[in-house]
Amino acid sequence: MNFVEMLKLKDKNAGFREALLIKYLEMIAMLAIKGGTVVTIAQGIIENGTVLVDGSKIAGVGANVETPSDCQVIDASGKWVTPGLIDAHTHISTFNEPQTMPVVPGMIDGNEVSDPITAHIRGIDALNPHDVAIENTRKAGFSTCYTGPGSANVIGGTGISFKTKKGSTVFDIAIPGSEHMKMALGENPKRVYGSDKKVPVTRMGIAGILRETLYNAKVYSDQLLEAKTNPEKAPKPDFKLNALVPAIRGEMKCRIHSHRADDIVTAVRIAKEFHLKFSIEHCTEGYKILDFLKENEVDCVVGPLTMGLSKMEIWGCKLETPGIMEKADVNFCLTADTASGTKYLPTHIGLCMARGLSEKAAFEAVTIRPAKLLGLDGRVGSLETGKDADLAIFNGHPFSNMTLCETTIIDGEVYNHR
Repeated sequence: MNFVEMLKLKDKNAGFREALLIKYLEMIAMLAIKGGTVVTIAQGIIENGTVLVDGSKIAGVGANVETPSDCQVIDASGKWVTPGLIDAHTHISTFNEPQTMPVVPGMIDGNEVSDPITAHIRGIDALNPHDVAIENTRKAGFSTCYTGPGSANVIGGTGISFKTKKGSTVFDIAIPGSEHMKMALGENPKRVYGSDKKVPVTRMGIAGILRETLYNAKVYSDQLLEAKTNPEKAPKPDFKLNALVPAIRGEMKCRIHSHRADDIVTAVRIAKEFHLKFSIEHCTEGYKILDFLKENEVDCVVGPLTMGLSKMEIWGCKLETPGIMEKADVNFCLTADTASGTKYLPTHIGLCMARGLSEKAAFEAVTIRPAKLLGLDGRVGSLETGKDADLAIFNGHPFSNMTLCETTIIDGEVYNHR
């Protein structure tokens, strides 16, 4: 029965009009995206497919999805429909925009360069829902991003995942429970602290201070566990070590910045020594140690892939890396590692496809793979019934530089960019 037919019915009971209103609200909340090339991720690509959205969730996906006659319809004929894209490594809002060169002191919140160990700071405290980068990434088809501290510190603090929808406060966009701990090896910590003759001055110093801090965090964690049955054993409160307790217990993922092949190996070695859950961020020279990455089942967040040669450890950056990793069966997703620049990630992926990356892996690298890395694959990353209604509609192949994202849908809310 449609809404018009219900209006013809006689009001025989007091609850009729209330039920009528509820039915009407349910119908106008229904949305069908019809006729497009639907990239489901979970069930391949469906030509002339339909995605049915009910409120904030996906209600159906397929070639023959029954849609209510009164629901709203978006005609996606000739267009591509994908899950909302995901960038698992950004510095949106922490590296505020616009940025100037040289950097104006106080403009950028991304690195707390007062101490190489700042495990207690939280990226969410710099996440501004009104930051221009959020709208820019949403217009490019991204519905979920992860942001956090930069890589100046050996341990930089926690980042968090968020939806790129409009919001008044951080509570409107942040995804609770998605925090990860940032760590960094290589040139950045050396440059920031070594120039002042502070630890770390060398790569050895970085590894040393990281091990020392993780060891102290393990001792602190053990003392907290012991104090549950023997309160007298409770350690002296330590805000920094306490922030590392979830990481040292394997309850929080560690995101370890490493470009050069030897830094990647050091990061993996230390992570396994302390039984951390971890990923390697950037993994620029990962193509040099493919067997090592596969043997150790390392999750790699690769990118950015269009960097200039601004420092020695990224001289080995090349667009062929994702295709090489795919052929070697190394697990990876792709990032633009920036703020508003995330909007260019689809184009970067197109460049990688021209150099060996398959279309299937390309789509996965900005959908289900980053969703799994962020622990959000039960909600986002593919078009499946019951998942969040996060979609993007493109007027051509999503990874072509001649394509525009016309519409982004986040939690069922439609953002039209045309």
